[in-house]
Amino acid sequence: MQELLQSLLVGISLLLIAEGILPFIAPNIWREIMVRAVASSDMNLRIIGAVSMFLGLMLLLLTRS
Repeated sequence: MQELLQSLLVGISLLLIAEGILPFIAPNIWREIMVRAVASSDMNLRIIGAVSMFLGLMLLLLTRS
C-alpha cells in the first residue's frame, strides 16, 4: 500500500510539473489556449479529455511492461 501511495504522489507531482511548464514559460500562449478552451463546446472538451486519458493509459502501460 505504501508503494502505491508513493507512486500516486510521484504521478501527481509529475502532472503538476508538466502542467506548470507552459504558464511559466509562455503565459500569453497559455492564456490564449485557456480562452479557446472556455469557448469550446462540451463535446470538443470531452473528446480532448478522452484522447488525453487514452494516450496517458497507453504510455503508462508501455512504461510499466
